[in-house]
Amino acid sequence: MIGKLQGVVDYIGDGFVIIMAGPVGYKVYTPEYLTPKSTATLWIETVVREDSIRLFGFTSQAAQNLFNMLTAVSGVGPKVAMAIQSTINTDTLMTAIATGDAKTIATAPGVGKKMAEKIIVELKSRVGGGAFDCGGAATSAGALGDLLAALEALGYRRMDVVEMAQRLVADNPSADVARLVPMALKNISGNKQ
Repeated sequence: MIGKLQGVVDYIGDGFVIIMAGPVGYKVYTPEYLTPKSTATLWIETVVREDSIRLFGFTSQAAQNLFNMLTAVSGVGPKVAMAIQSTINTDTLMTAIATGDAKTIATAPGVGKKMAEKIIVELKSRVGGGAFDCGGAATSAGALGDLLAALEALGYRRMDVVEMAQRLVADNPSADVARLVPMALKNISGNKQ
């Protein structure tokens, strides 16, 4: 069983890379952005099916663990897990699960509202509060949901603002949506310059 693979990125395909480790090229499916001819180190998860053996690679153990948790949810196979992790970064996804943010999870291709809710129900207890610790989790989750709803009402796409919104809520745990929206808009306008 391969646990970790280090080598040169020889080829980048649609959802996979060929990593040359010595004279052998390994086809590794990955949600990670890798550059050609760079050296990559990936944590490997091997998935064996009746008709195939596939390697899935991640740049961190947290991403690998999240892949394993996602594929443990009934109805979520490696292909859907990879689609989720290709669309949503690990920290954002863990926070979305911990706070019950099904809308963010449903932005991944092939994941509808019901599947996103199922992922939350089955994984919420396994995923820590992320940036939203213990007692403030419910309040922070509500503030995050309200802030995202307000920004969507102003025409911003959820996936474009979710990471910034999570940071703002984590950095200002006692702030309500009335204080968070102007901070978010200032942050967005500051990024456009």
